[in-house]
Amino acid sequence: MTKPLERREKLRSDLILAAEKMIADRGLAGLKTRDLAREIGCANGAVYNLVADVDELILRVGSRTLLRLDQALSTAESAGEPSLQETLVRIALAYCDFAAENLELWRALFEHRMEADKLLPDWSIDDQLQLFRHVYEPLAALFPKRSREELGITARSLFSAVHGMVALGLEQKLVAVPLPALRKEIAGLVRAMIDGLIARAA
Repeated sequence: MTKPLERREKLRSDLILAAEKMIADRGLAGLKTRDLAREIGCANGAVYNLVADVDELILRVGSRTLLRLDQALSTAESAGEPSLQETLVRIALAYCDFAAENLELWRALFEHRMEADKLLPDWSIDDQLQLFRHVYEPLAALFPKRSREELGITARSLFSAVHGMVALGLEQKLVAVPLPALRKEIAGLVRAMIDGLIARAA
């Protein structure tokens, strides 16, 4: 790699890391390209030589967040008893803990909106879909007679239920729930949902 290309790649990496820190500190609304350019030592306009636009920059930060979340869920999968139901409970609790520990970066995954005429790039869609295997695979082992489509719907429903509890529970408003209580409620919800699905399948 030539030196100009090496410098560009380093600046690009520095830009993404600086954006990640800025979102973590200020939230998505606090992301300012002028401040980022000053932080990495380049002209404001040069930011757009490193990424196509702010959307790409936010998605690149999101990709890093999703990778760390994926690692946290993978660790949770193998961290306790092999019961498939309890594996799903651990995954849900790991999701909650990750959100609590990385609140602004986690929120940015869901707050960011692309313009109506812009499509998510394939690499970003792949990053998101990869996470569903943590829910899909235990469900597939629990309910081997279900079709891929049915399992996909169940996986998305279970994720949505947990995500909704986490999003509301971590709100810094009247609906906020202390983290230990939120974890207990999430574990109870997942167990109840799986118990209900097992009863229906019997």
